[in-house]
Amino acid sequence: MKKRAEIKLTIDMDENNVPENIMWESTDSQNKEALPVKSMMLALWDQSYKNTLRIDLWTKDMPVDDMKRFFYETLQTMGDSFLRATGEKNIVEDLRDYCAHFADKMELTQK
Repeated sequence: MKKRAEIKLTIDMDENNVPENIMWESTDSQNKEALPVKSMMLALWDQSYKNTLRIDLWTKDMPVDDMKRFFYETLQTMGDSFLRATGEKNIVEDLRDYCAHFADKMELTQK
């Protein structure tokens, strides 16, 4: 093995299991302390069952406008990842078009 990195998530929840705080840290990061975040999406591919395992969490105090921006940016970066992984330029262009539509409907300014 050439290298190993570890990612750690710490979730503080209220009595109803709603996240109040989300912290993440990585052994491969320059920043050595846990960093707070308001939302996270983790998707893992299960090779055996050929399906996706997901964990989507957000804190109860995350503003709706921030959630809209988070989804927009996630969709954009999923396109980047899909292009790098598959080289499928045409469908990524379609996804970019949808992202522009999403941003328009959510009244987001595109960055």
